[in-house]
Amino acid sequence: MFLVDQYLSSGDDSGGERGLLHTWKGYSCSVTPERLLLPRPVLQVSLGTRHGVLLVEGGQVYSFGELPWKQSQVPEPEKPTLESALSGQRVVAVAAGSFHSGAVTEDGGLHMWGDNGSGQCGLSGLSTVPNPTPVAVVDSDTSPPQSVPVLELACGEQHTLALSAQREVWAWGSGCQLGLNVTVFPVWKPQKVEHLAGRYVLQVACGASHSLALVRCLGPQDTHRPPVDKCRQCNQLLYTMTDKEDHVIISDGHYCPLGPDLDKEESALTNGALPVSDSDPSTQLKGGAALGVKSSPYPDEQAVKDYLKKLSEVEQAAKPSAGGLASSTHGSTLNSLVASCASAVGERVASTYEALSLKKMMNFYLPSGAARPGGPAGLTGVVGDNNAERVRQEDSMQAKKSSSTGDIREEEAEGLRRRLSLPGLLSQVSPRLLRKAGRPRMRAVALTPLGGAVPEAQEVFPTLQTEVWSWGHCEHGQLGHGDSLARLQPQCIKSLNKKEVVRVAAGAHHSLALTAQSQVFSWGSNSCGQLGHMDSPSTVPRLAKVRKGIRVWDVSAGERHTLLLADGDCIQPIIYYSGQQVKEGAEESHSGTQQPVLLPFCMNLRYVSNVFAGGQRCVALSDRNVMGFIASLHELASAERKFYCKLCNIKTQILRPLLELALGQVALGLLQTLAGRFSLLCHLTGQHAASLTANLRRGRDVKSLLILDHAGIFLDSYHEYCSNVGNFQVMGGFQTLTKPSLDFFGKSPELLQKLSECSEENPTMADLLVALFYLPTRHLHEYGRLLLKLATCFEVCSSDYQRLQDSCSKFEALALLLKRKRKDADYTFHFWKSFPGKMTDSLRKPHRRLICESSNKALTLQNAGRFSVNWFILFNDALVHAQFSTHHVFPLATLWVEPIPEENNGLYGLKVITPEETFTLLASSPMEKAKWLRSINQAVDQALSGAGQDTAAVSSGSGQKLEPPISRTASYTFYKDGRLKEATYEGRWLAGKPNGRGVLKWPDGRIYTGTFKNGLEDGFGEFVAPIKTLNKNDHYQGHWKDGKMHGLGTYRYASGEVYDGSFQDSMRHGHGILRSGKLNTSSPSVFIGQWLQDKKTGYGVFDDITKGEKYMGMWQDHLRQGTGVVVTQFGLYYEGAFKDNKMMGTGILLSEDDTTYEGEFSDDWTLNGKGVLTMANGDYLEGSFSGEWGSGLKVAGSYFKPHLFDTDKDKTRPVKLGRMCVCAEDKWRAVFEECWSQLGCEVPGQGDNWKAWENIAVALTTSRRHIEDSPEMLSRSHSRTLESLEVIPQHVGLINMERYHTIRLYLLKACDTPLHPLGRLVETLVAVYRMTYVGVGANRRLLPQAVNEIKSYLNRIFQIVRFLFPDLPEEGGLIPEPTTSLQDKKEPGSTDASLESPKPGRVVSSSALLLPVLLPRLYPPLFTLYALDKEREDDVYWECVLRLNKQPDLALLAFLGVQQKFWPVSISDSMPALGEKQPVLSSTKDACFASAVETLQQISTTFTPSDKLQVIQLTFEEITQEVQSLLKQDFLWSMDDLFPVFLYVVLRARIRNLGSEVSLIEDLMDPCVQHGEHGIMFTTLKACYYQIQHEKIT
Repeated sequence: MFLVDQYLSSGDDSGGERGLLHTWKGYSCSVTPERLLLPRPVLQVSLGTRHGVLLVEGGQVYSFGELPWKQSQVPEPEKPTLESALSGQRVVAVAAGSFHSGAVTEDGGLHMWGDNGSGQCGLSGLSTVPNPTPVAVVDSDTSPPQSVPVLELACGEQHTLALSAQREVWAWGSGCQLGLNVTVFPVWKPQKVEHLAGRYVLQVACGASHSLALVRCLGPQDTHRPPVDKCRQCNQLLYTMTDKEDHVIISDGHYCPLGPDLDKEESALTNGALPVSDSDPSTQLKGGAALGVKSSPYPDEQAVKDYLKKLSEVEQAAKPSAGGLASSTHGSTLNSLVASCASAVGERVASTYEALSLKKMMNFYLPSGAARPGGPAGLTGVVGDNNAERVRQEDSMQAKKSSSTGDIREEEAEGLRRRLSLPGLLSQVSPRLLRKAGRPRMRAVALTPLGGAVPEAQEVFPTLQTEVWSWGHCEHGQLGHGDSLARLQPQCIKSLNKKEVVRVAAGAHHSLALTAQSQVFSWGSNSCGQLGHMDSPSTVPRLAKVRKGIRVWDVSAGERHTLLLADGDCIQPIIYYSGQQVKEGAEESHSGTQQPVLLPFCMNLRYVSNVFAGGQRCVALSDRNVMGFIASLHELASAERKFYCKLCNIKTQILRPLLELALGQVALGLLQTLAGRFSLLCHLTGQHAASLTANLRRGRDVKSLLILDHAGIFLDSYHEYCSNVGNFQVMGGFQTLTKPSLDFFGKSPELLQKLSECSEENPTMADLLVALFYLPTRHLHEYGRLLLKLATCFEVCSSDYQRLQDSCSKFEALALLLKRKRKDADYTFHFWKSFPGKMTDSLRKPHRRLICESSNKALTLQNAGRFSVNWFILFNDALVHAQFSTHHVFPLATLWVEPIPEENNGLYGLKVITPEETFTLLASSPMEKAKWLRSINQAVDQALSGAGQDTAAVSSGSGQKLEPPISRTASYTFYKDGRLKEATYEGRWLAGKPNGRGVLKWPDGRIYTGTFKNGLEDGFGEFVAPIKTLNKNDHYQGHWKDGKMHGLGTYRYASGEVYDGSFQDSMRHGHGILRSGKLNTSSPSVFIGQWLQDKKTGYGVFDDITKGEKYMGMWQDHLRQGTGVVVTQFGLYYEGAFKDNKMMGTGILLSEDDTTYEGEFSDDWTLNGKGVLTMANGDYLEGSFSGEWGSGLKVAGSYFKPHLFDTDKDKTRPVKLGRMCVCAEDKWRAVFEECWSQLGCEVPGQGDNWKAWENIAVALTTSRRHIEDSPEMLSRSHSRTLESLEVIPQHVGLINMERYHTIRLYLLKACDTPLHPLGRLVETLVAVYRMTYVGVGANRRLLPQAVNEIKSYLNRIFQIVRFLFPDLPEEGGLIPEPTTSLQDKKEPGSTDASLESPKPGRVVSSSALLLPVLLPRLYPPLFTLYALDKEREDDVYWECVLRLNKQPDLALLAFLGVQQKFWPVSISDSMPALGEKQPVLSSTKDACFASAVETLQQISTTFTPSDKLQVIQLTFEEITQEVQSLLKQDFLWSMDDLFPVFLYVVLRARIRNLGSEVSLIEDLMDPCVQHGEHGIMFTTLKACYYQIQHEKIT
């Protein structure tokens, strides 16, 4: 570790451990490389024809060789000289062309120097550039123009290419190899190669006169510009879609007649905007493990069908790993359908496809500081842990893609089928829809790396889905298009698609491509055998001939030679050379190699990390193996490359043929899923191998090992793969494959034996296949071993050691787990082989594994018949009870097992509980009992932990809890007859019964959502029941008990009626309100009152809005029966008897004008029988009547006109009302009974006080919990009230004043929240009161009933209060005042309600305690009734007030006879000087006793009589104060003096409804106040009112 650190410190000169540079020419045996000594490790070398540039750690640049552009000749050409012009800049990449050089700095800046004859340095006006000079790369398309940061550079003979941080290519210099649409050369200023715009370019390379670019295949993140619809030249549609009746035909057979004969894409886009469809349809479906297709652009129909069939399974297979994305957004089936169809089209719709159903493997850029020691360390610019998550997402997406057959068959013949028809699939999908589908869903991803201007943005996992594009001169075929025509613009080399090229290199006239599978393709000039094969020249890429088993991982090309760096048989890399032989002395020799030659001296160079070639020179960079670290890194990379090649071989040679075999539906489906998983694993390995190789070439450190940062991805992929192999094995897949495999691979399975590394003698075909498919899991040990080996290179205490050690143990643990899973699968497979056939079919499921079974009679059913067969089989998801011919499956999630203690009966019993059955199993011995108990419990626990499909947790079995929780969440469908038949319950369970929150759904659409207890609905819940006839739902929301609606709830009927109230046994029972009618807002009728077993029975109010009538009275079985009152909107009033819903019997009828009938009725408003009819003026008729009121009555009787001079006219005044209506105590009994029962009393007043308090506490806490679940229900102040209510006031013991006030405050709060039983009672009473006396009910004749009703409420609530506080004195009882001081006594009264005149004690009364709570809420309807009742008197009074108020103050005072001495002396704004007396002005108004007047006006703003009396008292005090300040002495009133002054104040106060106020106080005044001070003051006010009414003003 110490030495490694030493190397890492950049200032270290002596550390010749890394980046050692060796150079040589040619390949003869005598060649020995010479070592160039440099002060620091070399990071990168680039060679021109006769010179080279080196980049060393720390960012300095050295040049060596012939440098003719330098002004002063270099003394020793071979000795590196420092480019001092670059000092102060940190260079991160260098490049050398034939005679010029370039360097890229850390911030993306560009410096060029050397020959500039063709503009290749990008500096106009100079033929040579002696020293590194900055060159600006400016994007003029943006406004303002922005400078473009550069990542890497490539130099040719007359041209230079730069790759920008945006992954676009810029070119300058001369020749068609620039790829620019220009005709004039040289191009001095860097210009963008438009033809590659919108593509993600990974690397560029320059030959002498040609250019290469490695480009990532298009995915949704590259579609940030709309696909081209029309050919740019002939303006025809590139795609045609024909809508047939049952399918869509999509064709892209467009041929452009105008284009030059280069290739279709040239014609489509000479202006070079976006490469359109045909440029390369087949690449759009990213090869490799994407939903690959044969090299033809279109999958065959079978592949598409298979893919559609798989989609559903793939969904499951690709659940993103834990911590990944919870749900990857894939659209509906239609989308996937559209998608799969679209995949069949070229780029125009391909992008749609991926955007819709795949989400291309996410490519995520990081500034690659990590990739080189010089760069900024760490992954700057990555936000949080996002990247792991995205990589996971990519992973799961990849799974979706690869689970298809296409990818396995990707390399079949290229028969281009230009039409695709999908019969019957898209009958409803029009082409327009297909087109639209592509647009909205695309995510436009900006192609900027996250770090901004950071050199070389690199993806987390390198992409393998690449294309190679080439352009420029082609006289030697170096473009690889199969001809020698020059190309002015980049064109894709079709034959390299799907070859997973990871690196390109260009010699002077030949080109190389290195693939992820460690193969080298070469093409172009082969004059000296530099292509590594004998085809000369080669115009298409061909494989270089390398000995079998040699895996190449770095390539470089010089003028006429090629260098290959490869893995040999040992860990140390080896170097191959092919091409021109260079002999000292001889100038030009054309002798060369026939195939790559191994350089014998390469073993002495130790661990070579890079090779470079250029001109005739070769360079290798190597490291010493410090502490074994470098060797371990090489070994890890080498092992991964080897493994990847192996997997690819299996994929092409075994898997692909197997998928072609004729298999059954099930087996094929499983095999396809398995193949998809295999492809995914293979792809991941390839990506990992590529990233390890890149790490070797640049960084060689532990920091950037993906296997450490993203271990989860590897673990999940292996786990998922292994599960799929197990599933295939369990279903007998390998047995199914045996026969077809034998036919295919012949009787000699050498190939299989070799690939599966099977060591057995004569293995069976099935064993071979099993070994082959389980082969990848062996690699986990390899990971573990190599990571551990790496770890030993570090100090034990270092964090790197820790990370490596942790990862190692994770892989080892997974290897163990997978071994166990393999055993499980094996065990299960053998079990199915022996299992009786009939049941196998229904029970055998891919993910199902056997845990144990009772064929050895170890477990039997208690009380089973003598001849019955009972076989118990425990799987990882169910317990199966098999009998002779039938079997029953008990899912484990809803299975409870408990041991039965043995002392009872000496049997070893286990009690098994399932939702619908409970049975006892008997074990043969205590051992067996313990085994089964443990197995079942463990299986249940795993099924519950979400691992039902497979025990995913990478934990060893030993660490498991012994018992699964007795309470759990699970889903279950009931099967037995009964209320729940075929219903599905999902939610919490307790010991076999639904318990807690859950959802119950019946097949007929009924749904209950809420809480359960002991298997039945209990608590709060919602119930929806569809009513077929109306096509609407009944909806209930409320409380339940024992499976029935019970308690408060709201039931919305499909018919539009709404019932809100109490239920019992699912019937309306208790107090409730029923609104009926189409719309509840304008409901034609409302009933509020008592229900008995679903029927209106007892007292209730019925408001018939359509008729405009309101009935208040008794009901029975939905009918009006008993006494009642009816009022109508026309002012009619009836009270009396009802029978069978009709007015029948004796009653009283009054009309608006006081005409009254008292007598017999037979029907609504129909008189029939004896009665008396009294006119408004007192005349009356007596006799027998018949007929309907208001439509002509028949009368037989006498007419009386009372004697005109009779003084006692009152004899005939209106009959006394209220005798024949329901008395106040009988009203709303149900409401009070509910309150009592909430407090735990069956009969009002009989019960335990402590139990009542307990119930209150329970009610409050449950309500609070309910509110915490849905906080929007209550305001903050409300929840504060709740908190304060949780403190229970002391409710036993002697009551004193202090306790009395505590009780009063408690009641105020309790009545403030409907969650408290008292508050709920008050709320209901207010609702019924308003319901009764508002609207039609606002009838003045109802006033006495309304007042009595309030008094009755007070009495009945007071009874409850005294039950809660038993020591409270009864109505009118006394509480002794504390004698301490007057202060205490004054305090509470002033804060609230009534403080009477000082007495020895406080009188307790219901009105003092409860009116402040009730009256403010009932005030509006009550006061309206008073106002209506007092209307006439108030009008007279008001007229008088208005008249008298026209008078100025003095006149009014004089008129009222106020004594002169009480007249104010001065009325002026400024206080008069002392001693001065200003005369009162005769004209002033409203100035005398102004403060008293103002005080009295407040009577209208108070509610309770005690508050109103308080106001009157204050008014008197104000008057007294004013008079005292006038007389400057104490003063006692006499009524004669006081009355006129008070009368004056009352007049000036102008209180509109004074009569109503007076009556209200009189009716509801606390009886104990009547004779006190307040009583006298009130009498004075009343006298004033009558005085004003009868005041005659002359």
